[in-house]
Amino acid sequence: MNSASKIRRKVAQPSASDGVDSADKQEQLLLSSAICNNEDVGPFIRRAFASGKPDRLLLHLRHFARSKESEIEEVCKAHYQDFILAVDDLRSLLSDVDSLKSSLNRSNSTVQSVAVPLLDSLDGFLEARNISVNINLALRSVHSCIKLLELCSRANLHLSDNNFYMALKCVDAIEGEFLDKVPSLTMKRMLETKIPEVRSFIERKVSKEFGDWLVDIRMVSRNLGQLAIGQASAARQRDEDLRIKQRQAEEQSRLSLRDCVYALQEEEDNDVLGGGIEAGGSSESGVLGFDLTPLYKAYHIHQTLGLEDRFKQYYFENRKLQLTSDFQVSSMTPFLESHQTFFAQIAGFFIVEDRIMRSSGGLISKLDVENLWETAVSKMCYVLEDQFSRMQTANHLLLIKDYVSLLGVTLRRYGYPVDTLLDVLSKHRDKYHELLLSDCRKHIGEALAADKYEQMLMRKEYEYSMNVLSFQLQTSDFIPAFPYVAPFSSTVPDCCRIVRSFIEDSVSFMSYGGQLDFFDVVKKYLDRLLSEVLDGSLLKIINTSIHGVSQAMQVAANMAVFKRACDFFFCHAAQLSGIPPRMVERSRRQFPLNKAKDAAEEMLSGLLKTKTDSFMILIENVNWMADEPTQSGNEYVNEVIIYLETWVSTAQQILPAPVLRRVLQEVLCHISEKIVATLYSDAVKRFNVNAIMGLDVDIRLLDSFADNQGSLFSDDEASQLKSSLAEVRQMINLLLSNHPENFLNPVIRERSYNALDHRKVVMISEKLRDTPERLFSTFGTRGLKQNPKKKSLDVLIKRLKDAN
Repeated sequence: MNSASKIRRKVAQPSASDGVDSADKQEQLLLSSAICNNEDVGPFIRRAFASGKPDRLLLHLRHFARSKESEIEEVCKAHYQDFILAVDDLRSLLSDVDSLKSSLNRSNSTVQSVAVPLLDSLDGFLEARNISVNINLALRSVHSCIKLLELCSRANLHLSDNNFYMALKCVDAIEGEFLDKVPSLTMKRMLETKIPEVRSFIERKVSKEFGDWLVDIRMVSRNLGQLAIGQASAARQRDEDLRIKQRQAEEQSRLSLRDCVYALQEEEDNDVLGGGIEAGGSSESGVLGFDLTPLYKAYHIHQTLGLEDRFKQYYFENRKLQLTSDFQVSSMTPFLESHQTFFAQIAGFFIVEDRIMRSSGGLISKLDVENLWETAVSKMCYVLEDQFSRMQTANHLLLIKDYVSLLGVTLRRYGYPVDTLLDVLSKHRDKYHELLLSDCRKHIGEALAADKYEQMLMRKEYEYSMNVLSFQLQTSDFIPAFPYVAPFSSTVPDCCRIVRSFIEDSVSFMSYGGQLDFFDVVKKYLDRLLSEVLDGSLLKIINTSIHGVSQAMQVAANMAVFKRACDFFFCHAAQLSGIPPRMVERSRRQFPLNKAKDAAEEMLSGLLKTKTDSFMILIENVNWMADEPTQSGNEYVNEVIIYLETWVSTAQQILPAPVLRRVLQEVLCHISEKIVATLYSDAVKRFNVNAIMGLDVDIRLLDSFADNQGSLFSDDEASQLKSSLAEVRQMINLLLSNHPENFLNPVIRERSYNALDHRKVVMISEKLRDTPERLFSTFGTRGLKQNPKKKSLDVLIKRLKDAN
């Protein structure tokens, strides 16, 4: 090896005789420096090829390689000694390893000889442990199978008992705890097949029961609605009875202010439907007779099956279809006969839905129930609008309105808004009252046509109570003796009953309709009934059917009684409307039957005037040129007074004093005008003072007749009665006056002759002036001097003619 290295070192050394110039050395140094520094030698290669001297570059590279070989050789020589030392260490280590190996072999032999019995024991133990594990696994599998079979048996028992919830719990336990742990593949496949079948069977069974419940709940809802509305009606009747008792107590207190009147306040019965608004209450189902168990069972089962949302949708759709079916109105049955069933069905439906919403735990939401109610309200409003538009009988509208208002009261207690429904009723208020007015017009016409206009005879106290006390027509608080002859005819109580029925029907329609203060509406239609219907009917009967004085007198008496009845009508309307009577008394208006009253009095006075005219014809028998005045009155005035006294004796029993006074005043005024008209007429060409004095006696007899009626009237009324003869009295006073020219004095004329007409005074005075001269002279003498009275009369006549 040393000889070889030596030879290589000789090759690597450059010969001094190579004759390399300094340029080549410089290039060789640069190339060696670049290679040592790991630089790119590409520029050297390109330059060598560019100069066409690649061989020189190759020579330089070989020279660089030879210089490195010598360095490598020196490094190897430096590490050779270390290698020799390491080999020596390895050889000493190998001998130590051999001794260790022999020691390990001896130890292994010792351990093997000791551990063989132990290993045999361990193998036996492991085998026994595996057997034990297998036995335990088998026992656990047996226990699991036993529990599985018990659950299966229990599930079958629950299925046979229709206890589907517990059966599903068993199935869920089987599926969750045992299905993946069943050791038998056959049993596992059987369970995987039967579990869905069991669930499907339970779902079908529960759905069938729910379907049967849907069918049954419709009939139950109808009965429930009828019961609930009936209870609302009973509660309303109790309230009405209590208000009637309260009104009676108030009336007694008003009539007897010093006495304290106490009224017992009745306690209302507990509402049977009271539990209906409490969620979760169990009393309602028993009382109202409807069972929600099938529904709750079906909902719970579907929740357990994980089908809750699907069942909610199924329930809502079916109930919506049922509600739509309930909206159908049969065209074969009149709505008046079917409206109770129609509205009771809807009421029962929403009572049931309210209970389900509050107690089912989310089966149907409040929003869904509100949507169903809005649909129901719109449909009911449409049906009511349609049916009301066809009805032409007020009583039919009232019956349906009352039932709808009871429906509103019933469902409002369950939180349903019913204002829209009540607005439909209010909208038909005018039509109802128009129909009611038409019915009353017909009934009043029949009552007036059937009356004979004779005083009504009452033989029993109940007749008096029914015809007089019930309308507050009595003039005294004492019960009269029976038989009792009333001052009115049968028209009065008959018409009062019709008006009272109108008031009660009007209040009934306006009550419970959402409007609390409706007295003004009732009063408006009551005014129309009295002022248009009753007043018009009375006017018609007065103008067409009254022909005698007795009938006219009875009609006038009836009008006076109607005035008291009208006060009762408005107070009765106020009481029924909940308005204090004192408010009605403060706002009392004029008598609504004024036209009929005036026509009746005018008819009576007209017939009396006609009758007196038949006696006044006898004035033609008066001797206008009598030689001496009559002392007992002329024949005509005696006949008139006899007739008037006879008539007054009858009339005062039934006619009120003001009416009697007005009629007598009209008749006496007519007699006065008739006498003056006779003096003014062409039938009387002339008359003398004796005739005028005879007329003076006639007027004194009429004044005496008026004075005799003083017991019937007050002093003012008696003086008004006598003032009816003012014209004829003033005319006679003027003709008998010694100074008739005083008529020209405005003061005297206003005080003593204010009822006289200038033209009549002229014409009548001229007839007196045409009498012979002796009539104006003193008895037994004839003076050539003109009579002062005649002269005064001539002056009067001349002055009046000039003024005219």
